[in-house]
Amino acid sequence: MARKKKEEPCPPLALWLVTFSDLMTLLLTFFVLLLSMASMDNAILTKVTLTTADLGLLDRRGSGRVSVKERLVVDLMEKPWEVLDKQQRIKDLLFPDDTLPDEISKSRLDDNLDVLAKQDGVALVFSDQILFAPGKAELSDLGRFLMDRLVPMMTQTDAPINVAGHTDASDAAQTPLELSGDRALAVLAYLVDKGVPNSRFSLSAYGDAFPVVDDTGRRVASPKNRRVEILLKTARPIGGY
Repeated sequence: MARKKKEEPCPPLALWLVTFSDLMTLLLTFFVLLLSMASMDNAILTKVTLTTADLGLLDRRGSGRVSVKERLVVDLMEKPWEVLDKQQRIKDLLFPDDTLPDEISKSRLDDNLDVLAKQDGVALVFSDQILFAPGKAELSDLGRFLMDRLVPMMTQTDAPINVAGHTDASDAAQTPLELSGDRALAVLAYLVDKGVPNSRFSLSAYGDAFPVVDDTGRRVASPKNRRVEILLKTARPIGGY
């Protein structure tokens, strides 16, 4: 009886292929994980960019046409209860030192501009010395410059705007009531001409009825009394949304 042939041993296995396939699987999992986290990284980057801009290190967002400074002013305007602590911040954002014309210094602007918290919003109060010539109702070159600086901020919010004129017993040819109305109308018309929707405005003229500075009830002439108040009604009404 013929003897069976001796069976040859199995060829050695390529064990390195197992390790290689495990490595490829891990790399594929890693890249899928990176891809799934891409949107999260973008959100974190956006948050860091906005925070850095709030510190004044960046002038604009990484994308889009909205100025970070304008957005910050709107955010501050929407919180009237914080205005007392941040009124200088609002002034600096609206009127940076490097943009002011030679005819007005930062100290003069601060003396003639107040940022006040009102019951229904935030008011920017300009004295007549930086908006008009004495006794006149036409905006000066400086007044037009200051109004120009407000337009970008106003177009970033839908808040209603009230423009109120105040005067005192000055030597103008018009009565205080007429002059206060004409000055408020001049400011309103200029802002509308620059692109702020007319439907958002209301107009008030008070003449010398509400002086800021008086002498024991006696009305006196003062730049603080001759003013235009631009009120952004950003506060939510009771019962509103």
